[in-house]
Amino acid sequence: MAIVNTSKALSVSGLRKSYEGNEVLGGIDFSVPPGTCFGLLGPNGAGKTTTLRCCLGLTTPDAGTIHLGGYAVPVDAEIARERVGVVPQFDNLDPDFTVSENLMVWAKYFAIKNDDIRARIPALLDFAGLKGKEQASIQSLSGGMKRRLTLARALVNNPDIVFLDEPTTGLDPQARHLIWDRLKHLTAHGKTLILTTHFMDEAERLCDRLIILDHGQLITEGHPRELIATHIEPQVVEVFGENAADWARSRNTLGERLEVAGETAFFYCHDAAPLLQALAAEPALRYQHRAASLEDVFIKLTGRELRD
Repeated sequence: MAIVNTSKALSVSGLRKSYEGNEVLGGIDFSVPPGTCFGLLGPNGAGKTTTLRCCLGLTTPDAGTIHLGGYAVPVDAEIARERVGVVPQFDNLDPDFTVSENLMVWAKYFAIKNDDIRARIPALLDFAGLKGKEQASIQSLSGGMKRRLTLARALVNNPDIVFLDEPTTGLDPQARHLIWDRLKHLTAHGKTLILTTHFMDEAERLCDRLIILDHGQLITEGHPRELIATHIEPQVVEVFGENAADWARSRNTLGERLEVAGETAFFYCHDAAPLLQALAAEPALRYQHRAASLEDVFIKLTGRELRD
């Protein structure tokens, strides 16, 4: 066992992995400073899940080096995971146990004494917005409650690093905002978060830095606002309605760049005034004028085609 420089919560260099001759990761490099939220984004099949599994020591890479919390992975993965929490993509709570029993059982994996975890359960549930739910059955919880309980469970061992795989999928806006608030609280108190999400607004809101993967390659890296400023025009006008696509194609010079998806046209502009003036004379068309977002960057770099 060897402990390396712990100035990075996670460092990955030259990571490669293939399955049956199909290269899933083609030599990616990134690092995550402690106390930050780091986003790992990409369309389906980009290599996100394989990257996470390699970083946790659950999948052995073909090449490259990984250090998690200062420990080499996969060699010392078991030791590294003692200081790691994981929120999986799908809740895997035990339906036969109560809320508090789920936390008690999870604590056993980290050799936490029963008295110690009992003393911590009220604070964990209060943090997750589940105060007073100690004896509730899992079946009685809403989807948002189960997701928050899964987050509380990931914090049982007071981890330094928390991996979150699409933590707000399937939640209503109120539940999403509550989880966002809790995640911000964790980074404010020195926790490191590794986040995967298909919600670009979530990544833009939470991440201090992120990478975008596609076809096993790292295609860009940076702060969300930095990536927006680098890769996309600052203003977007979405035009939709009957014949919107044809209308947009006939006036494609009104923006620096035009993309059409179905019956919606996306004009990317530095100056949207001429386009807005033209739209004012088209009452049959509807439009939305907004600032460019991380989702625009993501689609520009990875394409609009559906990934399965």
